[in-house]
Amino acid sequence: LLVSSMVGKDRIIFATKEDHETPSSAELVADDPDDPYEEQGLILPNGDINWNCPCLGGMASGPCGEQFKSAFSCFHYSTEEIKGSDCVDQFRAMQECMQKYPDLYPQEDENDEKSSKDLEAASMEASAAKEEKGSS
Repeated sequence: LLVSSMVGKDRIIFATKEDHETPSSAELVADDPDDPYEEQGLILPNGDINWNCPCLGGMASGPCGEQFKSAFSCFHYSTEEIKGSDCVDQFRAMQECMQKYPDLYPQEDENDEKSSKDLEAASMEASAAKEEKGSS
């Protein structure tokens, strides 16, 4: 008999001795060398954003995933002289969404503009890595 209950964001599962004596039915799946998302980083070879990249820390999923994708896509593909200057509305929508979920998206101090600088830095690093990869 398995008993499951939620405590905050964690799930506690109680298992009996018999549960542990039953062999596991879990199957391990070998890494697929042809998986296009495997170790690709933030930007895929074709220039698309890899939404499955662990570097995004799950920002592309969750309650504000769509707003994050919209803002980050806008920034990534921006051709403005000041990159991302045409994405203010998308970033505002993302920020407003995140404020509704303070436990999931801790807010930085108002003086600290870290989150937008982190996005910009991540994009710049990805661009540099892409250029470096392409020049070899």
